[in-house]
Order: sequence, then structure tokens, then C-alpha cells
Amino acid sequence: MVFDLPTVWSVLIAAGIFLYVMLDGFDLGIGLLLPFFENASDQETMLSTVAPVWDGNETFLVLGGAALFAAFPVVYSTLLPANYLPLVLMLAGLIFRGAAFELRAKATGTRHLWGLAFIAGSVQASFCQGVVLGSLLQGITITEGRFTGGAFDWLSPFSVFCGLGLLVTYATLGCAWLILRTEGELQAKMYALMKPICAVLLITMLVISGWTVLAQPAVAARWFDGHNFVYFAPVPLLVLLSVFGIFRAVNRQRDRMPFALSLLLLFLGYSGLVISIWPNIVPPSLTIWQASSNHSSQLFALVGVLIILPIVLCYSFMQYRVFRGKVRDTRQGYSDGH
Repeated sequence: MVFDLPTVWSVLIAAGIFLYVMLDGFDLGIGLLLPFFENASDQETMLSTVAPVWDGNETFLVLGGAALFAAFPVVYSTLLPANYLPLVLMLAGLIFRGAAFELRAKATGTRHLWGLAFIAGSVQASFCQGVVLGSLLQGITITEGRFTGGAFDWLSPFSVFCGLGLLVTYATLGCAWLILRTEGELQAKMYALMKPICAVLLITMLVISGWTVLAQPAVAARWFDGHNFVYFAPVPLLVLLSVFGIFRAVNRQRDRMPFALSLLLLFLGYSGLVISIWPNIVPPSLTIWQASSNHSSQLFALVGVLIILPIVLCYSFMQYRVFRGKVRDTRQGYSDGH
């Protein structure tokens, strides 16, 4: 059996990126929600829910980046030059956020300042990720496999709106995660927040989808030419059903369902992105086959990934299994000795 290695690598990288967005999304979301809760006990409980797992979540970002370099090196010569500034700011935000999280846990007089730094790092990293996504969706100027656009092509009203949209997405995931992991008064606050923030997310998804279709004829053709709309219609329908399910679960005080449906909502949005650009890896013209490394390099790297990926997945599964359950006592939180 002959495998199309570029397609195999595309699936692996797409899965890795989704796992990163799914796992790091909710703890970034907690950083976005933190300034709206001034009670120190609430803040400690919110941070304690992710203290044992947040750094492990970023493993998939490293894995996805390394896999992208091994399998599609041309992407580095096109996507990176087109987004140097937002990518550098994103990494700076992630680093600053991680350092602030650790330093806040041990600080005394400066704990409030490190808390603000954690919030700022979360906002910066999330917004810049959305800007890069918007830049990718609007298309990158490529000539003979090289980026030939300007240094600020990434900056546009659409990319800025995508940045704001990802802030809302991560905040929704964070809210749903806190419903799952907390109880009592804090959980009640999250229940009250979940419906309005989910409604804003739905509006944001509709605006981005409509904007993309109107601005990109190729994307419109992918969704609406021939019988394509019939094939892809379940995606927007499932989005609406997911939002309805979240509202219903909040009304019934179901603590697990909002998080599960939020993940489904994220997956559906991610699926819509893949449908819109496939088989391009850098729209509008660079396909996965044009961007791929040679066959032997992809095969060699694939062996390594098939060894490492199960280990990473097992580690991730075990950390969530060990630290599952409600966070009930902030005195056992991260700041006092995890």
C-alpha cells in the first residue's frame, strides 16, 4: 500500500494544532476571565484548576511546530516571513505568561503585579494567534514558493477581528472548563456567564464565516459550488445545535455538558477552516504537495513521530486523569506547594 505522505503529515499536524488549541485554549481562557473576578479566593480557585496541567498543554505546540518544519519546510519560508511580528509577540506572550504564573505562585508583595502579567501574557498570546489565523485565511502573497508581500500584510481589519474572535473562543472554553472543575458560588458565576459569552462566540463565528466567503471567491466556491453545500451543510447546522445544547445544559445545571459541547463547537469551527483552505497549506496557492519535503525526509520523520506521539498522548491522558475532579479547597492550590 502506497501512502500519500503529505496528506498523512497534514492530518497529523492538523490534529496536533487542534489538540494544542483545545488544551491550551481553556487555560488561556482562564487568563482572559481572571480580571473580571476580583475576589482573591475565586482567582486562586480558577488558577488551581489548571496549575497541574497548563505547561503540559503546550507540548502539542512544540510538536506541531517541529513536525511542520520536518514535513513542510516551504511553509517556514512563506508563513513565517509573512507573520514575523505577531508570531514573535505570541511566543513572548506565552513565555511571559508562563513565567508570571510560576512567579505569582511564590510572590508575596508583588503577587498582584504578576497576576496582571499573567493576564497580559494570556491576552497577547491569544490575540496574536487569532491575527495569524486571520492572515492565513485572507491569503499570503507567494511567488515561486517565496513570500513576496510586505512586512505588515498580516495587519488588516479581518485579521484583527479574527484576533478578537479567538479571545472570545478561548474565554468560552475557559468558562466551560471552570463550570466543570468548580462548584458553589464560583460555578454559579460561570453558569451565568456561559450563555452570553457563547452567544457572542456564535455571532463572531457567523461574521468570520460570512466575511471569508464574501472576500474569498475560492472559499465561496468550495462551500457552495455544485453539491458542496449539501455535503458541508452539517457543519453550520451542528454549530447551531451545539450552542442550543450549551444553553440547555446551563439551564439544567449540567456541569460536564457545556465543556464537551464547547470542544465540539471548537472542532466544528476548525473543520470549517480546513474545508475552506484544503488542499492549500498556505492560501491562496501553496498546496501540501508543493510545500512538502522529499519523500525520504517525511518517511524518516514519520517514524519518530509515531514513536513520540503515543508517549505524549499517554502522558497527557494520565495528567488529566490524576488531577480530575472538582477543585474545592484553594488552600491546596498551586500557590501553596504544588
